[in-house]
Amino acid sequence: MDEQTREALRRLPSVDETMRALEAESDAELPRWALLQAVREGVAARRAVLLAGDAELGELDLGELRRRAVALARPSLRPVLNATGVVLHTNLGRAPLAPRALERIAAVAGGYSTLEYLVEERRRGSRHVHASSLLKELCGAEDAVVVNNNAAAVLLCLAALARGREVVVSRGELIEIGGSFRLPEVMAASGAILREVGATNRTHLRDYERAIGPETALLLKAHRSNFAVVGFTAEVAPAELTALGRARGIPTLFDLGSGSLLPLGELGLPEEPTVQEAVRAGFDLVCFSGDKVLGGPQAGLIVGRGELCRALRSHPLMRPLRPDKLTLAALEATLELYRDGQARERLPALRMLALDETELRRRAQRLRALLRKRLPPAFEVELTAVGSKVGGGALPLAEPPSFAVALRHPELGPDELEARLRACEPPVIATIGRPAPSAGRSRRQEPELLLLDVRTLAEEELALLAEAAERAFATAG
Repeated sequence: MDEQTREALRRLPSVDETMRALEAESDAELPRWALLQAVREGVAARRAVLLAGDAELGELDLGELRRRAVALARPSLRPVLNATGVVLHTNLGRAPLAPRALERIAAVAGGYSTLEYLVEERRRGSRHVHASSLLKELCGAEDAVVVNNNAAAVLLCLAALARGREVVVSRGELIEIGGSFRLPEVMAASGAILREVGATNRTHLRDYERAIGPETALLLKAHRSNFAVVGFTAEVAPAELTALGRARGIPTLFDLGSGSLLPLGELGLPEEPTVQEAVRAGFDLVCFSGDKVLGGPQAGLIVGRGELCRALRSHPLMRPLRPDKLTLAALEATLELYRDGQARERLPALRMLALDETELRRRAQRLRALLRKRLPPAFEVELTAVGSKVGGGALPLAEPPSFAVALRHPELGPDELEARLRACEPPVIATIGRPAPSAGRSRRQEPELLLLDVRTLAEEELALLAEAAERAFATAG
């Protein structure tokens, strides 16, 4: 180490000295631990650079240290602005909750509640009663069970009804859900034995009939909610499978995945089997998700025959899979909206899916006007037609038409624009894609641009997005 480096190290301010300077300029609400960690990291980084031979390094930047402290103190789970057009975006938390659900969560979260207590009878109760009556009423089922997600619902059904015995399922329905979790793996974890029948694209009733034997415990149908098989295909109708189960004395389970309580055609989407239709088809148990098309919190919902639901509730897995009070509060409030005929108007996910092109164009025009007002003149800000996504592993072929605002800058590419928006507070999550083609061109010939799809942006979020973009691109002259 040369003398110049030694002298530079001696001049390096101490942590205490830097802390005093930083605390004098920082927000009093910033916790001291975050300031201290930011200073320690800054001083350590400065020392490492000096030891690497850069003895001419300038003074420590207190502003940068403060920004680092803010980042350290920031919660890792925080709100974002979803400009992707994916309504049930798994990575962004799927369905936003209705105001009634938020109010109900706040009401029970800050104090004590009747989670497992019967006030009128002055004795212990069960958490399973809070949503089961509404589910029974809405689905036309004898009973209902709630667990923490639909994969847990499938696991519980298999473990309780088929452990050590065979479950017959079509090869074309051996689905994989997000995170690489596959139905055969869930089945193996439950202790049930998979018995595949049919082919990937075609399965007939006779395939199930031939597979049934003394070890058959369950006939399982899994709805292909996150992919589609087209062309030369065949599958057994729900009513045919349940009739076979009744004739052979074998229970039937329908894993609907993203289950809906409303006909999706009313929202302008392709029709999917509803939970009520599955129950009427005769399935002994039907399971589905709470935070997808239903529009509620993350939960696995099971409806069906009373004796089977009682078997599920008494199984040892029920305790580790049971929902907490916040989930039950939000779920009960969400189901009340269906009961009261207000689901389509009050549930954010259903409202977004039902937006028509006139409203989407108006919303996109407003966002374009806000961005043109706030962004530097070098930006091109234009409207373009795009296709949104339902998301959450639901309706894989559906692409509801929408509008987006496309951003272009002569020096910053779409990746840089996207990264700057993502670094905002709140982060803006956008997509990079090709706009609607101009005359005489195909979409593939158009350049990739940053796209802000307005389907997943609430009216009050448009101004927030424009303000975030202004901060993100203040130096992009």
